Amino acid sequence: MYRALTAMLFAIAWTLPAVTEAYPPAVGIVGQSRDCLSCHANNGPWADETQTILDIIDAASGESLRLPDGKFLIDVERGRTRRVLTLIGRRAEDKAPAPLRNAWLYVDPAQIGTGSLSKFAPGWSVNLPMACRIVGDKVDAYPAAAMTSLPMTVRPGDTAQDARLELQVMLTAGESAKGSPNTWLQGNYLVREVRLRVIDP
Repeated sequence: MYRALTAMLFAIAWTLPAVTEAYPPAVGIVGQSRDCLSCHANNGPWADETQTILDIIDAASGESLRLPDGKFLIDVERGRTRRVLTLIGRRAEDKAPAPLRNAWLYVDPAQIGTGSLSKFAPGWSVNLPMACRIVGDKVDAYPAAAMTSLPMTVRPGDTAQDARLELQVMLTAGESAKGSPNTWLQGNYLVREVRLRVIDP
């Protein structure tokens, strides 16, 4: 009976339409959305980016990987791993109510529309390129700020090349409900460029 049920579920899934809706996140994963704004309104109270914290730091040293031009650089020796932390939040002195959760996605824009399930840079291994996390993490570098922090490990394989990613971020608030997220969700969208660089020994 178990085999029959499994076969029936597989048959149903196989016949579903190719266009699938998923939340979160569907940017380039099961759909062909270019960015978060294809589904979400940029309508939250956090449009003032001077109060926004968006940083990527080395997990071991705590050093920010931000370049002087505002982009980020993650350089890794080929075949080795590097663990970084994605930090998103609002400064302690911010007058707007803090977001409840932050969502983010590292995506190679060139991979959107391809048949690859992974939309990270080709040849690179990554364990957590996307997440949606409730605000409330404690980060020493930003005391008293309303923050999320989560680690990500990257590794350039034999075929990995230097690449450019987008870090797409949504700061959000609202209680989840069925239907269009714009009926219950407030959010603000941010995007930053992240460069991946392979160091050959």
